Amino acid sequence: MNAYVRMKLAVTENQPNVKTYEEGLWAELPEAKTAPVAMSLDLLDALHRRWIAFLRALPAGDFRKTFSHPEWGIVSIDESLGMYAWHCRHHTEHIRLAIKK
Repeated sequence: MNAYVRMKLAVTENQPNVKTYEEGLWAELPEAKTAPVAMSLDLLDALHRRWIAFLRALPAGDFRKTFSHPEWGIVSIDESLGMYAWHCRHHTEHIRLAIKK
């Protein structure tokens, strides 16, 4: 969700500053630990459908728009797409490994 919001901010603002967050701490919050997995999968599915719709409608020039990240520096939407594509595959592999165990 943060990636989607960062891209939307980049399109609608002039090089916005985005925040970092502690993923590990988010994962320790009660609803993250107790809610049904299906709820997260539904959220992820809806998010990805919305994100795809956003990206498909985006004019080509907008992929060069940027946001400023405190750790990564200035990042274009195009660059962040590559980063998040890797990130999603990385999480998928974590799930595969957990299922094997």
